Amino acid sequence: MRYYEIILIIHPDQSDQIEDILKYYKSIIDQNKGIISRLENWGRRQLSYPINKLHKAHYILMNIMINNNYINNLEKNFFLNESIIRYIVIKTKKEIKCMSPILKSKDEHTEEKSNDIIKTI
Repeated sequence: MRYYEIILIIHPDQSDQIEDILKYYKSIIDQNKGIISRLENWGRRQLSYPINKLHKAHYILMNIMINNNYINNLEKNFFLNESIIRYIVIKTKKEIKCMSPILKSKDEHTEEKSNDIIKTI
């Protein structure tokens, strides 16, 4: 079993169906005896450059442990899914469970906003 980090960029029109998409891929990973160690929904974000005339998309980060025989099937599934604009699968040396820097900065930003609200009241 190897560790992989996967980032999915999903079409913004499919934002309502993110939960269904995640359930589908969780079931595929479970069927192939894989384990999801981290799953982060980064939400709708600005793209660095337009992809298919789109400027925003929905981002998902997954860290999984799965047998390397099954990762090709998973990548093929990502490629065939029309709601996924782009994806990247990176092999990592160890399991990653900590929160990503993007999600940390998002939490800090919301924390600062809540502190500002408390101060003004």
